[in-house]
Amino acid sequence: MTDASTESSPTPPPPPPATISFGGKFGKNPLEDAGFTTMCARLPSVLGHTARMAWTVDRSAAVLLLACQVLTGVAAAVVLGFTARAMTHVLGTGTVPERLHAALPALTVVTMAAAVGRISGALASYADGRITPRLVTEADVALVAAVCRVEAAAYGEDGFADRQEAAEVGVTRTTMMVKDAQRFMAALIRMIAAAGVITALHWLMLPLLLLAVLPAGAGAVLSARVDYETHYANVGDRNVRGMMRWWATYSRHGDEVRANGMTGYLVYWYRALSERIDRRTLTAAPRMLRIVLATSALGGVFLLLTWAALAWLAGSGRIALPVAATAVVAVQTTLGALSQLVQNGAALFHTSLYLADMRAFLDMAAEKAPRRGGATIPERVEEIRLDEVVHQYPGKDEPAVAGVSLTLRRGEILAIVGENGSGKSTLTKLITGILLPDKGRVLWDGTDLAQARPDSVWQRTSLVPQNFACWPLRARENITLGQPRTYDDGPVWEAVDAVGMRETIEKLPQGLDTLLARELFGGAELSGGQWQRLVCARALYRRTPLLVLDEPTSQMDPRGEHQIFLEIKRIAAERMTIVVTHQLENTRLADRIVVMRAGRIIEQGSYDDLAHAGGLFAELLALAKDR
Repeated sequence: MTDASTESSPTPPPPPPATISFGGKFGKNPLEDAGFTTMCARLPSVLGHTARMAWTVDRSAAVLLLACQVLTGVAAAVVLGFTARAMTHVLGTGTVPERLHAALPALTVVTMAAAVGRISGALASYADGRITPRLVTEADVALVAAVCRVEAAAYGEDGFADRQEAAEVGVTRTTMMVKDAQRFMAALIRMIAAAGVITALHWLMLPLLLLAVLPAGAGAVLSARVDYETHYANVGDRNVRGMMRWWATYSRHGDEVRANGMTGYLVYWYRALSERIDRRTLTAAPRMLRIVLATSALGGVFLLLTWAALAWLAGSGRIALPVAATAVVAVQTTLGALSQLVQNGAALFHTSLYLADMRAFLDMAAEKAPRRGGATIPERVEEIRLDEVVHQYPGKDEPAVAGVSLTLRRGEILAIVGENGSGKSTLTKLITGILLPDKGRVLWDGTDLAQARPDSVWQRTSLVPQNFACWPLRARENITLGQPRTYDDGPVWEAVDAVGMRETIEKLPQGLDTLLARELFGGAELSGGQWQRLVCARALYRRTPLLVLDEPTSQMDPRGEHQIFLEIKRIAAERMTIVVTHQLENTRLADRIVVMRAGRIIEQGSYDDLAHAGGLFAELLALAKDR
């Protein structure tokens, strides 16, 4: 037989990244049907929402910001009004010194008003600097809290991860929200002030200026639509790229990446996906250019008409020369204010779409937060009973747990075994209330978990999951999980001793105060087996009525494994203990073993009974010994 590695056939190229897309209501671009009128109709609600959020986080800064906007507008009106007075004197009759002397009071007022406008602008920036960081923090914390509080089943629902990614973008855009609103309001107030002055000069000027700016507004909305369309098309790819970046650069997986020769492919994959994202962005660039060129040209034509109208009014004597000079200043001011109004209005509208994604996700997460009853689980639980429990994950054809009935009593150790995918971990999630059954009931001392407060259930639960977290916290917090029972470390050291970790912890640079994250300055790292012991210490520290251990010793050496199971046996009398394991010899400590296949319990009994029963347990046991 020829080894495939020695064949002369060419090596196939690495496969490109999978195409990431999502459809349904989550794939629809909200800007698809948006126009200029839609933007204008939405702006008041956006401004109101921004003002309410600013008021919530810092009332004094919100008041200061609003006062500065009003003051800026008043200053702009004063500048224009007194500029007109100054022009009347400067362009009037008399000698130059006489005209300048007559214009001096008005020019002084103009200077003072301009200074007030600059000062109010600086104060507005200060108020924004106070409000924005708190808004971002509130949005960020709200998003993290929402994801942590949803029902665990929500993670598997179609579109959940993509909506979360879109909400993450909304959090980053929060930094722009107050600035956009501030600039929009400032432009609106300046425009009103300037429009009032220019309308007083001649009624024809204002409609011409509006026509000059409207194309820019239409262009801003169209550009925002293209930009958001590109953003939506890239949501899935950006999501998976971020995940791959974390996995590829995480030091814990560095050995696997190097020893398996994955470096080249990972770099190729990351570059290929990044280039696909870039292609969508670059494809949108010509469309953006066409929009800008067309709207700018149209706006330029109308602006030319505005200046021509002003020249005609002055040349025909319909307005005096001083008034015409004032009109020039007013036109420039109004044009700038109108342009800023439209641009910042479009920016505010654009930002509001990302924030709407965030709010939509938070609303969805609130709907999927546990809505169970208000019953409380007692501190001492005598019995847990499952009655014909069924649970099926979204998108799956068959239930993961299909009609399981089971009773567990205090003082009993129950082992759950079975082949991969048989429903063992799902069953433990149902027992602990992490998942609720689609059919049937899970009863803790007669209380249905669907009617119990989730926190009262999980305060009575200790879980060692198969895929445990290595938290970048100090060793102490990795054991207490931020829920210390006492002010001293006595119970912490008891849990450490129970899993045989005292010597390891004492050798750390700062003992229990050592940060367990090698990637961070001053941090330290544990081996896989040591981490697993520490995770077991977390569960033992909690001292709850229910202890669930899912493959608790898979990375431990025989000494550590032996010590853990001795401790489990020692403390079993005061709690219900569930052990999920593929190492069937470890089930000898169990009072009862249940064997699962395809979501059902097909065997149960003691180790000796099942070992000689000729069923699946006996078959798996024989295979484990035949190595």
